Amino acid sequence: MKIDASAWRARILCRSVEPAKMSWRMVHRAAVLLTIPLLVVGGCATAPSEQASSGAAQGEFVQVAARAQSFQLDAAQENRILALDPEQISAADLRTTLALAPAPRIVLVHGGVVGVYLLMESFAKFLVGMGYPEAKIRDPHNGTYSQNPYGSSERLAGMVAWYYEHDAMRPMLIGHSQGGMQTVKVLHELAGSFGDRIAVWNPVTDRREERYTIIDPITHVEKPVVGLSVAYASVVGAGGVEFFAPTVWNMAGRLRIIPDSVDEFTGFAIAGDFVAWTAPGGATSADEYRTTGNAVVHNVNLPGSYNHVFVPGTQHLAADPRMRDWINRYATGKPADLSSLPEGPSDNVLWAADVWHGVKKHWCLEAQRLIRARRHLDAAPPSQSAQR
Repeated sequence: MKIDASAWRARILCRSVEPAKMSWRMVHRAAVLLTIPLLVVGGCATAPSEQASSGAAQGEFVQVAARAQSFQLDAAQENRILALDPEQISAADLRTTLALAPAPRIVLVHGGVVGVYLLMESFAKFLVGMGYPEAKIRDPHNGTYSQNPYGSSERLAGMVAWYYEHDAMRPMLIGHSQGGMQTVKVLHELAGSFGDRIAVWNPVTDRREERYTIIDPITHVEKPVVGLSVAYASVVGAGGVEFFAPTVWNMAGRLRIIPDSVDEFTGFAIAGDFVAWTAPGGATSADEYRTTGNAVVHNVNLPGSYNHVFVPGTQHLAADPRMRDWINRYATGKPADLSSLPEGPSDNVLWAADVWHGVKKHWCLEAQRLIRARRHLDAAPPSQSAQR
């Protein structure tokens, strides 16, 4: 799927004649210029681990994560979830039906500039404001909203395995800028591009476990970490200057290749993004993401008026009920009708709406998959159930 950015750009630039909006854009552009040296320097050193801004105690998030694991649904609730169309989850569907379902873990990976984790925190709060369970986004060890892009990709792949084993739902990965590079690298880790063995990583203790396999919670069969998959992954602004970081040098020639370790992947490019080195007209056939097998891969060009650094800043969108309704009505199969956008700040709405559509879709699909698996297990003969 490719989205025509030209109409969006014209409409957004038309709106930007307001003095306040123009000033805000100028600040954004100036900030990007200032961050270029930081991107280069940041790529040569491991960024510190930021603490959760709320300052909450570590044990609090462990308890929240533990409580989030158990969901008791009656047959009627399960039937309503199974009846949902994953491609068309309305605000009412979300509020009355999907919100009752268990939710997969979302692993966010922020960009590489010092302090930019606050922008991914804004996106995390957007997801929560739209109705996603906060406990399924925050790190259960320290409560942070997102992961460091310069950390170990094996660690994140091991976490994916641990989450799947404990939740019986495959996680989702979303990365911004340098975090987008790391996200695709994790997909390659799971696909075995760098080795055939990865240890399970416990995110509650933030420690490596001395095992390289999990018990699949659906099939009850032992499986290695390498070969597992995530439900959905999305990246925005990956590439270009970010290759200066030594941690992703082995991604040369791999960044745009999406393996079968993900069901559905969306790669976003910002037209004229001089950090990710995207042409003014948007991503071309040379730098589009492509699948190596069965993964469904979408390429989406965002307008040149979008800002590489600030695109995850989306918390404000979920604060407006009218904007939430517009975002929930967003569909990926047709051009977005920007003329129907409500008045008020709409920065980054196209990126936020597209990613939210993917999150809702795979939240629904994973919940349906889990319900069907449990029903199949309950319907199995006692001897067969015992063997499982």
